[in-house]
Amino acid sequence: MCEKMKSQLTTICCLMLFLATECSHSRSKIQIKEGYNHQRPEEKPKAESIQEKCHGHCTASSNCSQSCAQHFRGEIGFTCHQNKWQKSTETCTSLSMEALFKDSDSASRLSVAAASIPLHILDFQAPAPIGSVSQGIRKHCPVDYACIVDAVKSSEATSGNIAFIVELLRNISTDLSDNVTQEKMKSYSKVASHILDPAAISNWAFIPDKNASSDLLQSVNLFAGQLSIQNESENIVDEFFIQTKGFYINHDTSEKSFNFSMSMNNAREGVLGMIEIPRHELQTLPPNASQAISVAFPTLGAVLKEAHLENVSLPRPVNGLILSVILPDRLKQILLTFEKINRSRNSRAQCVGWHSRKRRWDENVCETMLETMDKVKCQCNYTSMMMSFSILMSPKSIDDKVLDYITYIGLSISILSLILCLLIEATVWSRVVVTEISYMRHMCIVNIAVSLLTANVWFIIASNFNKKAPDDHWCVAVTFFSHFFYLSVFFWMLFKALLILYGILVIFRRMMKSCMIAIGFAVGYGCPLVIAVTTVAVTVPKKGYVRPDACWLNWDNTKALLAFAIPALVTVAVNLTVVIVVALNTQRPSIGSSKSQDVAVMMRISKNVAILTPLLGLTWGFGIATLIEGTSLIFHIIFALLNAFQGFFILLFGIIMDHKIRDALRVRMTSLKGRSRAAENASLNPNNGSKLTHRGG
Repeated sequence: MCEKMKSQLTTICCLMLFLATECSHSRSKIQIKEGYNHQRPEEKPKAESIQEKCHGHCTASSNCSQSCAQHFRGEIGFTCHQNKWQKSTETCTSLSMEALFKDSDSASRLSVAAASIPLHILDFQAPAPIGSVSQGIRKHCPVDYACIVDAVKSSEATSGNIAFIVELLRNISTDLSDNVTQEKMKSYSKVASHILDPAAISNWAFIPDKNASSDLLQSVNLFAGQLSIQNESENIVDEFFIQTKGFYINHDTSEKSFNFSMSMNNAREGVLGMIEIPRHELQTLPPNASQAISVAFPTLGAVLKEAHLENVSLPRPVNGLILSVILPDRLKQILLTFEKINRSRNSRAQCVGWHSRKRRWDENVCETMLETMDKVKCQCNYTSMMMSFSILMSPKSIDDKVLDYITYIGLSISILSLILCLLIEATVWSRVVVTEISYMRHMCIVNIAVSLLTANVWFIIASNFNKKAPDDHWCVAVTFFSHFFYLSVFFWMLFKALLILYGILVIFRRMMKSCMIAIGFAVGYGCPLVIAVTTVAVTVPKKGYVRPDACWLNWDNTKALLAFAIPALVTVAVNLTVVIVVALNTQRPSIGSSKSQDVAVMMRISKNVAILTPLLGLTWGFGIATLIEGTSLIFHIIFALLNAFQGFFILLFGIIMDHKIRDALRVRMTSLKGRSRAAENASLNPNNGSKLTHRGG
């Protein structure tokens, strides 16, 4: 009995000696660590001396830095903006290799002491420093990687700690992904979820390395790609801000899908996402089972930064979950359904895939199959470089009820006006084309009306295609004809301007009518055809002819829209010059002109400008403002009003206000009325009946 009590007493004493030794080692390690970081004890920052912002005068583009708070290493950088110091970078971190495995060191050493209690415990030395994350994990928790979770989750999500954790996960994915189990994936995801919490999102902006978010996405995808599924179908990870699912598939598997519902900000209502593997894709798989794994991120889109965005001037916010998928190499196409985060009517969705090497979203790998107010269905191509997908908000699509009403009401009025214009021209044609100039003038009006009418019809077809997200080949065809006929409107307007100069300056007096007609059709239809065909030939092979969200010329990738904008602006400039020439020629007063004559001249100038402006396309000058990013909605409304009602303007100023056409129409109507009355009188005259009777006899 005494021997047993003696043994227990010896054990207690040894434990006390071990704890005292551990505390001594801990104090010595802390002193060494502080001395290494600060080199001189007197330079250690004090909490009360640390300022939130820099002192001193703030000048444009100047920078300064401040030390981090106590117990943090690193510094905070500030930049002067609008005469105020604003935080720009932060590297404050409390995490380190020693901090990650400190508790594991103490626990392992305590367990060894309690088990055997050797006498040489008094001479136990501090363990060798950990050289890398992989070395520490292999030593302390090789089975489940759980030894790093508590240290990470207890740390504050500063910018420096976020960068440290991203690098930690990247090293694990690179060095410790040879045999990934479900337990390892859970620990890995807990660490990743900690820095994807909405409370930490704002701190991502101050990380000096702007590729940190894309490194995180690539690391998670790489680690999940090495995961071995244990059961037939399972939910592997279910953290707040990262979920992982997986199952087995083969060529006999029916259509499979991953379904996610994740919260954006700890809210009860989740955002939905779904990945479907079509049956025809599964049939390409071999008979033996293959793995399909998917990872969903609800908040990563808020911090994922694109690189090399020369062609995109505005940020493209993610408007749904980011869904990553790891599939067998034989599978090339998947279907994805995203629920919109922002369901504003002003936001249109764009299906995209994340290019891991280029570190940016690529809209060419996905096609929008269907879009409603709250959901978007995409069809995307899967490759080893394209494993993550989402939807973006289009910052350039101005979709407003006012614009919709103006456009469609204006187009309806414009189409009816153009049809009426052509009917009137057909009615009075023989009476108004008495000279070469009048013939060419009315030929221009007719071709402008025909081109604009056809362009409006194709515009309506394109709008219908935009809502249904059609096949790309049909969208290319619709865009080509819209482009061609709108260009034809401009080039016939240009030829009309040349005719006005011909009428004023009389420089083509001896030109034959047939030659002028040939020039008119060459300018009006030949030039637009050359431009439209060249645009298709250059941009279609690059998949940059049409926009991802509309059947119209692309701007972001190939600047195909310039093939319409430049001819339009050149035409507007030429027409402005013609208006000035007309004004100068019509304001030459005769000798002895009085003040009233000057007023009459001004009225004639105003009339000329009012007639030429809608006919010659000066209203498209307002379209310049709509090409500038961030333009006020009022410019779009003005342009939509003037452009949509252009057919009505052609009818009003080109037909109704032309006194010769009015006179010819009046004569035509009088002639028709005269014939009608003559026929009526003939039918009512009784003598006609008697004459017919006598003739019959």
